Amino acid sequence: MGTTGQDEVRGFCARFLEEFPNPLGEDDPLPLSPLSRKVTLPEVKGESLDLGLRLLTARNASSWLSAAVCHAAVSELLKGDLSPFHCTQDAEQAEETEQEVVLLQSEPLQRLFLNKLREVVVSWHKQPPEPPARSSRFRLCSVHAIRNTRRKMEDRHVILSDFNQLLGLQEGPGREYYAVFDGHGGVDAATYAATHLHVILSQQEALSTDVAAAFKNAFTSTDDMFKIKAKRERLRSGSTGVAVLLDGDWLHVSWLGDSQALLVRQGDPVTLMDPHKPEREDEKLRIEDLGGCIAFMGCWRVNGTYAVSRAIGDFDQKPYVSNAADCSSTRLNGDEDYVLLACDGFFDVVQPADVPGLVLEALRASSGSGEEVAQSLVAQAKAAGSSDNITVLVVFLREPAQLLCQEPGRQSRKTEQEPDVSDAAAQN
Repeated sequence: MGTTGQDEVRGFCARFLEEFPNPLGEDDPLPLSPLSRKVTLPEVKGESLDLGLRLLTARNASSWLSAAVCHAAVSELLKGDLSPFHCTQDAEQAEETEQEVVLLQSEPLQRLFLNKLREVVVSWHKQPPEPPARSSRFRLCSVHAIRNTRRKMEDRHVILSDFNQLLGLQEGPGREYYAVFDGHGGVDAATYAATHLHVILSQQEALSTDVAAAFKNAFTSTDDMFKIKAKRERLRSGSTGVAVLLDGDWLHVSWLGDSQALLVRQGDPVTLMDPHKPEREDEKLRIEDLGGCIAFMGCWRVNGTYAVSRAIGDFDQKPYVSNAADCSSTRLNGDEDYVLLACDGFFDVVQPADVPGLVLEALRASSGSGEEVAQSLVAQAKAAGSSDNITVLVVFLREPAQLLCQEPGRQSRKTEQEPDVSDAAAQN
């Protein structure tokens, strides 16, 4: 098994080096565009990992290999002196941004990162590492996202099945991270959260002892970092988000706004969370206590503007639009079917109680293959009248074909409230 894994690594490295036989020169174009023209020091890791994962995934590297190569490359990058990439700010820029913020030129920085990545590939081609022992249970993910009738696609999603490997974490069991971000007023906030939230989460000391605290700090820090970028680049967008961390026998869910995650266990939907909406009574009271209001203008809006009460960004309505995430934790007992993450473009028209039946219908149509389940669910939401961007991500916790053996009619039962959830909601 070890030889086969090393042969796979060596084979990929050989193909990669055929495409990139030499390091990138100063005038060579990048194979992919960086997300930003300028980055702060805390943003370097997230932006570099994003570029590396996009590059390797497009070349069919395995999830583990992509994560391992990107981690090794970004570690080497951050060991070096990055001062040659510092930008010089004019007086007007210095007045408009925080004085202590150091900006770096992204394109030459990412050119160096890709050369570091290539160095890792050269080394591993000669002496490939031993891939880690994989779980005996293959984790299938099905994801589909559409712009729908909206002018722009402002959703983003993240699938990191090798979270520990990518972020260099040694302790604990292998973790998996999945997230959906629903942007509004532009895609910048959603893209930023999709790029940096998991990196910041991995840096939280509390991650191994108090995941709820780690998630809450990560959401707040992501919002704080985005505020600096938004001020500098005059961005006005916002984004809700829901993130799932699978950590051994525990499923942790953290959310900000009205994107949602739903667990299905033996055909029964299990409520994991209560989405933040302006009309939710405690949210309404929180906003009113701050001196704000909610008003109905086609839907409930905070101070007559945003239709969300918590989000990354939306700085013109902070603190009414809060950046305080909630988190819940559920112990898995092995009979769970899947966890579904989706934006409000899905959940506004599809009831959680209907999800298991729709998934079974899609599985029957595909003879038990779970690959197209998300696409089927998105089509159902569109047919039900959703005009919004729609993103659905289904993480199967057991083989999809096994779900077809469930007794008929279980999926029609009322959604149950998970009794084992440890809720660490943010206090307002």
